[in-house]
Amino acid sequence: HVQLVESGGGSVQAGGSLRLSCEVSGLTSSDISMGWFRQPPGKEREVVAAIDVSGATSTAHSVKGRFTISRDNSESRVTLQMISLKPEDSATYYCAARPGNPRCLFRVDVFGSWGPGTQVTVS
Repeated sequence: HVQLVESGGGSVQAGGSLRLSCEVSGLTSSDISMGWFRQPPGKEREVVAAIDVSGATSTAHSVKGRFTISRDNSESRVTLQMISLKPEDSATYYCAARPGNPRCLFRVDVFGSWGPGTQVTVS
């Protein structure tokens, strides 16, 4: 049974920082790609950052230089460090995982396992 649980969301003022964490169970942590996604109210879900099996990362242009994705295989965890937050970063943030490396990592539809989401509000 695959389970992902996000934590670390909350409310911050513009310019502040948050650190999101996601613990993954039910998959071999060293053999999965993981990603962070967000969905503002009334909008489609979008990729924020992703990390493949080898640790190579991709980050959306809108958050590049402000958000950093990392993984800890020993603890089956993927983290999203967010700094210099802006009101437009407000959304529900989801982590996702899938076995192996897909041909294109930076897509919502290549990930099959999702967490329930955590809310980030920047005012």
